[in-house]
Amino acid sequence: MSALDAVRARQSWSKVEDTAPTREELLPLVSAAGRVADHSSLRPWRLIELRGTDREALGAAIAKAQGDASPSSKPLRAPLLIAVVASYRKSDKVPRWEQEAVASGVAHTLSLLLDEAGWGVIWRTGHYTRAKAVAKAHGLDKNEELLGWLYVGAKPAGRKPGRRKPVDARKLLTRMPKPGAKKGKKKAKQDEAPEGR
Repeated sequence: MSALDAVRARQSWSKVEDTAPTREELLPLVSAAGRVADHSSLRPWRLIELRGTDREALGAAIAKAQGDASPSSKPLRAPLLIAVVASYRKSDKVPRWEQEAVASGVAHTLSLLLDEAGWGVIWRTGHYTRAKAVAKAHGLDKNEELLGWLYVGAKPAGRKPGRRKPVDARKLLTRMPKPGAKKGKKKAKQDEAPEGR
């Protein structure tokens, strides 16, 4: 399968079975995902595996963050959660937002690789990703932020993944406006302009 085919086939799986890739199976995928564009090669990210009772600890932390009496059952929706952490580095050249983009790129690339390897994956977030109780449960440092979790498990037999609308690339890939052009007026003509104008 080509990279283009793998990307086109990717879907989010909100429900998965209770089987997950082993750590040994994950390591080469994480290594490959770490090849994303990374200005100055800072590697401003890390991943945390949550399996078994780790997920229950996360459920308790989410409950604490939300002021709930009972632990959240959300982390139990998949046998493996991979916490995506932006681990910011001091840099005069690479701003914080760019480092977060690298961490996001790693997460997305890893989700593609897991999907292509046959696993069901969905990237879940929530307002509690920035909660102190959740950060503490993950052992985050002061220079780190949680960007969410990849929920990973076996794709259920006979089930279809969530639907995604097709992407209309013509609306999203535009051209640089000509100097002095009014916004929106000649958009269609600019979009269709030949290379080099």
